[in-house]
Amino acid sequence: MFVMKCGGSTLAALPNSFFEDMKRLQDEQIIPVIVHGGGPAISDTLSKLGIETEFVNGLRKTNEAVLNVVEMVLSGQINKEIVRKIQLAGAKAIGISGVDGHLIQAEPVANADEVGLVGDVTHVNAELLQGIIKLGYMPVIAPVGLGADGGQRYNINADTAAGAVASHLGVERMIVVTDVPGIMKTINGEKKVLPLVTVQEINEMITSGDIYGGMIPKVRAAIQCIQGKVSEVVIVNGAEPEVLSRVIKGAEIGTRIVR
Repeated sequence: MFVMKCGGSTLAALPNSFFEDMKRLQDEQIIPVIVHGGGPAISDTLSKLGIETEFVNGLRKTNEAVLNVVEMVLSGQINKEIVRKIQLAGAKAIGISGVDGHLIQAEPVANADEVGLVGDVTHVNAELLQGIIKLGYMPVIAPVGLGADGGQRYNINADTAAGAVASHLGVERMIVVTDVPGIMKTINGEKKVLPLVTVQEINEMITSGDIYGGMIPKVRAAIQCIQGKVSEVVIVNGAEPEVLSRVIKGAEIGTRIVR
């Protein structure tokens, strides 16, 4: 079992062979738990509805109106699109959101006064996911969470949600599927993929500005995830042939983040 995070826009561009690779893994009893985002689709729908949106340090500022659209797009459109693509490849998947079965419990982020109804994960119902996996299905998770009392919904950054799911499941590896080959750094005037970075090096690169924008929540989620049994997070380009199988078999692709 491993946890895979994939952005909605990345997913739309992935070739059919990516999902066929997932089918092969499932046949080998290696079941991915998928946590997905959907930022561009959310922004597009908000724009069509005339609802303003902005980002603060990579997190979408969220009020109730924005949250309604986030839940509609993530739990409806994107989630079911992923499930359909997996099933077309002959694999088995069940799409759920963090609301279902109290899967993801959350609390307001520290800077909630700036970003509104954005949540940090406090608990994941790992038993529910293990039950789905025992039935032979891949769980596909939309990152919307509930407060402790079950009344308030929260928009949760997909990278943060994936890190929390990996930690609570106790998996050894999390794979972040993106449209970039890994963490890049300019060395002697040329951008190169860093094959291996430590948590300390990531913090230094955020401070220096080598890591910026949307990559910051990805690497911070990776840092949060590297606890318990989770020993590494791998950032890869989903367009690489058989990328999941190759990572699982130990091939050096993308960037590995370790303690």
